[in-house]
This record gives sequence, C-alpha cells and structure tokens, in this order.
Amino acid sequence: MDDQATFAPAFPAPLGYPQGAVIVAPQQRLAFLHQGRTTVPGSHTAADIWRLMMARPIPGLRQAFWLRDAISARFGVARIGGFSGTRQTVTKGGKLDFFLVEDVRDGALVLTARDRHLDVMISITATPAGPATDVGITASVITHNAFGRAYMLPVAPAHKWIVAAMLGRMQRAA
Repeated sequence: MDDQATFAPAFPAPLGYPQGAVIVAPQQRLAFLHQGRTTVPGSHTAADIWRLMMARPIPGLRQAFWLRDAISARFGVARIGGFSGTRQTVTKGGKLDFFLVEDVRDGALVLTARDRHLDVMISITATPAGPATDVGITASVITHNAFGRAYMLPVAPAHKWIVAAMLGRMQRAA
C-alpha cells in the first residue's frame, strides 16, 4: 500500500444496527445490507474478533472461493483466493486477505473490497458488555453494473449464511 492511500467516506449504519457500525454508502444506494450479532465471553477488540473468526475456517469455504474465482475471472474480476487462515497484523491501510483495512480501533474494524463491479464494506464492532463482548458484523454493498448485480444474486444469501456460521463457530469456541 502506498503512503498516498485515500479512503472513501463511510456512513453511519441505520438505527437498529450495532452502535458504531458503518456502511459503504447511504442506505438507499445499497444493493445489499446485512448484520449479524452475537456475544462472546471475555474482553475483545474488533481486531481480536476478526482473528477469532478466521482461526476456525468454515468447511467448504475455500472451495466456494475457488468456484467464485473460477467464474468471476472469466469476466475480468481479480481472483481473491478467500481467507488465508493465517494470523495477520491489522493496520490501517494494510490488507487482511483480500480486504483493505480502512479503519481499526479497539471497538471497530472497517474492511473494504472495491472494483469496477461493486464496493463491499464489512464493519466489525466490539462493544464491552460486562464480562463479555457484544459483536456486530455489518456488511454493505453497492453495485456498479449488471455483472455486479448478477454477482450478488448468489452471494447475498451465501453471505448471510457465512456470517451466521462464523459467529456461531466463534461463540462456541470462546
């Protein structure tokens, strides 16, 4: 990442979403908006939550990313390879697998992936809740063209399942 990195503005998530969550564009422009929540024991930062989720990959997810890359590459979309499962340093302007880290604080981690077809933002929030941490994952997407809209047809329901599975696995492991 070069030192000249600029970050697009983020917008507050709608009421009812985790406090501090942000979205990629005003709600009326979104093609997809979803949240997942859980509570995990102990005190965790948003970066800790990312690491906990990535520590136990969902079975079959690597194959799903392979299929995504094989199909999308035919339309000029860069391969993303999926989640590496390796522990990575979290720094603003750095990368976490295929995501750009746009913001990182104890209570929030904002990740984006942008291309000519769509812009994706994942907002992870971690809020102290007594001896536990309330966790929120807010995903938002804007599409730029027909391919982006077609891409989201299978991805939207899959993303909801993936987030629920990751949160559930993390909660059971904590």
